[in-house]
Amino acid sequence: MPTPGFRPTHVVPGRGTPAWEAPDPARPTVPLDPLLPVQLLQRRGDWAQVLCSNGWSAWVDGRHLIAVPQDPPAPGGPLTATEDPRPLLARAEQALARYRAAVEEVARGTLDGEDFRRRTQGVRIGVVVDGESVWLYDAVQGRWAYGDGTALSTYATDEEPGERPAAPGYAPTRVVTPDGEP
Repeated sequence: MPTPGFRPTHVVPGRGTPAWEAPDPARPTVPLDPLLPVQLLQRRGDWAQVLCSNGWSAWVDGRHLIAVPQDPPAPGGPLTATEDPRPLLARAEQALARYRAAVEEVARGTLDGEDFRRRTQGVRIGVVVDGESVWLYDAVQGRWAYGDGTALSTYATDEEPGERPAAPGYAPTRVVTPDGEP
């Protein structure tokens, strides 16, 4: 039976996610199911306390949660640098072109294996396109971003959850109840 007033703000990633009783890696609990709707209760650094529709709550790595849009984006609005998928697509395209050029040289015999390893060392790209959906790996920020053709949002990160101070100049996340009260 759903908890009264439950309104999902996020869903669990498609692979599910580990969960903890407290924001402490030493206290694991039952993992959350893939695509489970959850409501964000609070954040502590990378940790997020979530409420499930049955009233059960747990702590998860909040960076892996997928936000549920509350209102559709305004049509025709300008894209900001953090949302615009084009710079990340351009970096992926450039990295792939450099990798392909090195592969071509190996195939022609003008580049040996050691030089190939040196030229491709540190190159990390990832792109998955499925219709209007795209997943891009951002090697600079160490994250996978999901996009729908107009905007990107963080899907998963390379880092482990931990306590991190809020970035300077940004207010911490504020949890709001369904009636709009803090």
